[in-house]
This record gives sequence, structure tokens and C-alpha cells, in this order.
Amino acid sequence: MIVTLLVAAAAAGWVDAVVGGGGLLLLPALLLAAPQLPLPTALGTNKLAAICGTSTAAYTYARRTKIDWGVAGPSAALALLCAGCGALLAGSIPAGAYRPVVLAVLIAVAVFVTVRPAMGLAEHMEKRTALRRGLAVAVAGGVIALYDGLIGPGTGTFLVLAFTTIVGADFVHGSAMAKLVNTGTNLGALIVFAATGHVHWWLGAGMAVCNIAGAVVGARMALRKGSGFVRIVLLVVVLALIVKLGVDQIRMA
Repeated sequence: MIVTLLVAAAAAGWVDAVVGGGGLLLLPALLLAAPQLPLPTALGTNKLAAICGTSTAAYTYARRTKIDWGVAGPSAALALLCAGCGALLAGSIPAGAYRPVVLAVLIAVAVFVTVRPAMGLAEHMEKRTALRRGLAVAVAGGVIALYDGLIGPGTGTFLVLAFTTIVGADFVHGSAMAKLVNTGTNLGALIVFAATGHVHWWLGAGMAVCNIAGAVVGARMALRKGSGFVRIVLLVVVLALIVKLGVDQIRMA
């Protein structure tokens, strides 16, 4: 069980640092390897590992690339609050209530990214209007952060796409901003889960070390290989999310 979770944590850190979606690997692994954990405890332990990885990736990006703090800063601050609210609701809303909506959005994202191969490969600064900046903050720091507090898988991917489509960031800079906001969402949710006793600290600490290692490698690889590489990983992660949610939906039917 321990080895499985440590490997999953390292892989999740890499995926999260490149394009988000590490929860797709880590949360299911946690639920399968430690079925005795209640769902809120699994979510809280996952957040402990995830915040270590996302904050490490955010630091790596911030040192090596330019970040639009005018968008990322307010988004991260709002995300801290909204993710905490989502965590308070975790377990009270069944996954089946929102799974079909998330699945439909992911399919639309996959089609959109596929038919627009140039999206995210270059920055479009003309999109950085005041209205679009405000919309990006509301979507990333509000809607997506609330979803992350509730359950979370795919949050980083949604954040990258939000910054790419709304304010014209390329995939590398979109990933950099996403890591900052994802750190805020993880912290907000972790505070709530910790306050309610839903964190397995020893298990989460071990997973955090591996998550950090994966995050460092992933962030450096994304910066070195550029937006084209991130786009490919993005499509793979989105398709994997579609398959997982589709299978879950069929099982629930």
C-alpha cells in the first residue's frame, strides 16, 4: 500500500506541475490502497500531499518565468476562501450530481484543443483587458476553486485552460499561474479538512515528499520543452479524465 501511494504521489506531482490533473492519479490510488479511510479523510490527506507539490512547482515557475501577478494573485486569494467553502460541503453532495456536467465540459475541452492546434502555443496579450482579467479571477478563484474543495481531480487542468482561453496565456505561463492558484485551493481545503480531523498526517507527509520530487521534475521539464509539450500532456490528461469519469458514470447508471 505504501509503495503504491508513494509512486502515485510522485507521478501525480509530475502531472500536476506540467498541466494539472494529478488528483486523477493520487485520489483514486488513495481510495484503492486505503479503503478504510472515509472519503473526507482521503480528500484531506490528498490535499496535504498536493499542496506540497503545487507550492514547489509554483516556486519553480516563479523563479524561471514571468507571472501575471495581477491575475494570479487575486485568483489565488479568492481560491483560498472558495476552496475552503467547497471542503465544508465535501461529502454532502454526491459525485453523481456533478459528474455528467464535468464530463461534458471535458469532452468540449478535448474537442476545442484538438481543432485549435495553435491555442496556447503563443501569448495573446490583447486579451488582457480589465473585463477578461476580472472574469479569469472569478472563474479560476471562484468556480474552479469551489470544485477543487468539493472533490478536485482535474482542477489544475481547468485552471490552465481558464488562463489560456480567457486572458490569452500560453500553456507554459498558464501552467505557472495555475500552480499559484492551485496552491491557494489546496491550502483553503486543507485548513478545513485539518480543522475537522480529516487528515492522515503521517501518510500524507510521506506522499508529500514524493509529490514534491515529481513536481520539481515536471515544472522544469515543462519550462524546458515549452508549450507544445504541455499541450500534448494536456490532451492526454483530459482524455484520461474523460475515460475515468465516463466509466464511473456507466457504473453508477
